[in-house]
Amino acid sequence: MVAAMFGFRKSAAAGLVSTIRNLSMNRLLALVLVGVAMVMIVSDAAKAAEETRLQGAGATFPAPLYERWVAEFNKIEPSIKVSYQSIGSGGGIKAITDKTVAFGASDAPLSKKELEKMGDAANVLEFPATAGGVVPAYNLPDVKGAVNFTGDILAKIFMGKITKWNDPALVAINKDVKLPDLAITPAYRTDSSGTTYVWTSYLATQSDDYKGSIGAGKSVQWPLGQGGKGNEGVAAVVQQTIGSIGYIEAVYAHANKMNAGAVQNKAGEFVTAGPNSIGAATAAALPLMKDGKLTADLWNLDGNGVYPVSAFTYIIVYRDMNNLKTAGEAEALKKFFTWALTDGQEISASMNYAPLSADVRTSALKEISSLSKQ
Repeated sequence: MVAAMFGFRKSAAAGLVSTIRNLSMNRLLALVLVGVAMVMIVSDAAKAAEETRLQGAGATFPAPLYERWVAEFNKIEPSIKVSYQSIGSGGGIKAITDKTVAFGASDAPLSKKELEKMGDAANVLEFPATAGGVVPAYNLPDVKGAVNFTGDILAKIFMGKITKWNDPALVAINKDVKLPDLAITPAYRTDSSGTTYVWTSYLATQSDDYKGSIGAGKSVQWPLGQGGKGNEGVAAVVQQTIGSIGYIEAVYAHANKMNAGAVQNKAGEFVTAGPNSIGAATAAALPLMKDGKLTADLWNLDGNGVYPVSAFTYIIVYRDMNNLKTAGEAEALKKFFTWALTDGQEISASMNYAPLSADVRTSALKEISSLSKQ
């Protein structure tokens, strides 16, 4: 019996020791896990402290390119996190004016009133980042080959004065294309848009009637048709509506495999939008960029091979960079801009945009280098 009791006590003691050991191991494991978590938290906090985050917003016209730039730059400079929100030129101008973003983007240069809201012209730098073309994209499933347009015909379509695809004016310049007896539905931007500014500014050079009725601007009152927000929205309207025609950036038309027309230039040529024809427009604009000026209108310019509805797209920043929190953010933003205007220009051509000429890049880089956080 004594032996049995001794055995029981020995067994109980062993169990108690085992329990204590298990508790100790559990506590030790818990302490280790807490320690690992603390290290991870500290590490994440240190990593976040090392990262610089910069937000840009604005034009949809260059959005595919800017998004690609951001992705490639973030690979090269992982500590600088740049992001871009495609909200339209009007939204981008408002955001940079309100100082809620690091930089704004617009397809139209700032107006005098917009410059005044940002302080004055001396406190603002707007420089071209690339160039593109606005194209008449259309939905005619049974039509093969590019449809030719003149500026006057496009103006009349968007005024509602040419309403059928087989209108005699269109048939006369499309001898090799059988145009259908189909109603035309114009598609347009509903948001404040640099693309609209480019398109309407071009049409205003082609028709006095159009200029006096609808006119040019980031937002205008169209008399008929269907609206969509952003280049994406107009592209969607055109894709979903047989017989429609809308103005969108050439890259969107290309990416969505949409038919885009050839537009007659001042030399009388019917030209489609592409890096070469848009590049020819940027070269023709060089004489307009004097005395350090970095803005110029590219539509309706002289020259062979010029696509007539071309445009620069601009980045907008404060010269004193007082919308940024730190000098580190300012230097990071300058680094991104410098990369975009050098290595980034090679990406422009691969995406159907036109790279900036060497002279324009040199001028822009000089101005960027002068930016500093005040």
